[in-house]
Amino acid sequence: MDATGKTIREAYVEASSFLKRHGVDEPAQNGQLLLEHLLGWSRTRLYLNWQDPFPEDLELDWQRLLSRRAGGEPVQYIIGSEGFYGLTFQVAPAVLIPRPETEILVQEIMYRGKRLWPEGSGRQPLAVDIGTGSGVIPVTLAVHCPSWEIAAVDISDTALQLARRNAELNGAAGRIRFLEGDLLAPVYAAGLSPDIVISNPPYIKSSDLPDLQREVRDFEPHLALDGGDDGLDFYRRLTEQLASQPVKPRLVGFEVGMGQAPDVAALLRELGVFDRVGIVKDLAGIERHVLAERD
Repeated sequence: MDATGKTIREAYVEASSFLKRHGVDEPAQNGQLLLEHLLGWSRTRLYLNWQDPFPEDLELDWQRLLSRRAGGEPVQYIIGSEGFYGLTFQVAPAVLIPRPETEILVQEIMYRGKRLWPEGSGRQPLAVDIGTGSGVIPVTLAVHCPSWEIAAVDISDTALQLARRNAELNGAAGRIRFLEGDLLAPVYAAGLSPDIVISNPPYIKSSDLPDLQREVRDFEPHLALDGGDDGLDFYRRLTEQLASQPVKPRLVGFEVGMGQAPDVAALLRELGVFDRVGIVKDLAGIERHVLAERD
């Protein structure tokens, strides 16, 4: 790519073509995000200044950004952030990149939780997110359900540090209790009895990891992807931990992989305490979330 006399728009067009040749999905969108990151501009400012000269002193940095994305590194890790439910979150290779599908899970939890615990009706629920990663679920709940108590659990201290930063960035600092440990164990060890349990745990079959999209396979943490031989290890362990407690939550929400919803729903039904266990599809029509409630 020749930098001589190039405008911002020409740099964008060239970048889109370059990324497309290297097999990057949505090359135009990726090129735009990288350009906004490089220049420190908003989308609006970028559009208003399409015809400005491309800064020659940024050409080397620009080429490095494009090379990283062409090599498969996710754009979210390169720019260090991703949007989720109208909020902005820092992301890093130690955690999974938030997916739009998980917004549906959060929406379902908020809708059902507010129905089970109406505002002004007394004690509000304790909602616990298991395997919190970057903290998108607890932070979003803390922002949109300010009367709820929120806790977040992860086995990775690095992930919890990032989740704490995201809580601060989104005005939820001090509203979330962060616990380090394996699944629900640190929750029970702290003497907590959650009313709501949410989790988007690892659910990829171990044998499927080598066949994942390169951005996921080569860059996202396998600790947060590998769900065991059939992908259901963490759901079994979570439901076993729930079964061991005398008081069960009134609302449970799990995100699941393709084809796993019936098996996960069966695990929750086997607990014998929920009045309703249902499956929610994502925008692509895939059975993506399993929700269990008791009155």
